[in-house]
Amino acid sequence: MLTLHAAEATPEAAVLVDGAHLAAVGPYEELAAAHPDARLRRWPGILTPGLLNPYGPELLEQAYHPDPREADRLGTEPLFGLRARALLASAPTARGASARRGVQRLLAHGTVAVAGEIRGREALDAVRRAGLAVGARPATLPGPPSLSPAPLVLLPALAAGSPARFAVFDVPDRDALVRQGASTCVATVIGGRLVHRRR
Repeated sequence: MLTLHAAEATPEAAVLVDGAHLAAVGPYEELAAAHPDARLRRWPGILTPGLLNPYGPELLEQAYHPDPREADRLGTEPLFGLRARALLASAPTARGASARRGVQRLLAHGTVAVAGEIRGREALDAVRRAGLAVGARPATLPGPPSLSPAPLVLLPALAAGSPARFAVFDVPDRDALVRQGASTCVATVIGGRLVHRRR
């Protein structure tokens, strides 16, 4: 089934998804007229190619992502350093569970690709299951590991025939996305599947 995704602030950059690939990219009005039977998903903000987070190993192997049930004791942000190492070693399943939560948090920030050499089986499994692409790491990293690194790294422009991998942010334009960060993500699509939607 075809699905047409369109965002309010970027009607010229709608995408038509057919399975795991983009069937077409272009103005919403043209795609809707050419494919009247396509399911429509309308979003606020801008539709983008999604983000590459250059901190794959740091966020998925070295950080501990607290379970929501641990929020009163550990907070909700990723933990690093000695405390993270202790928590990751605290139970046989801790490393895999943290990596899965980390991937979910990346998806909630519009991340569709990660970079860096991920070696641990648990983190690699979490990345593969989510369908995250693995890209080349920039020569210099922008700062400390973050779910919303500054500057943000947008992937190349979307094109027909490419994988259906993109993210939508509730901002009026790309300048606002840079200022407000990736926490403005309202939807992330990977392999044609809606893998994150803000409630």
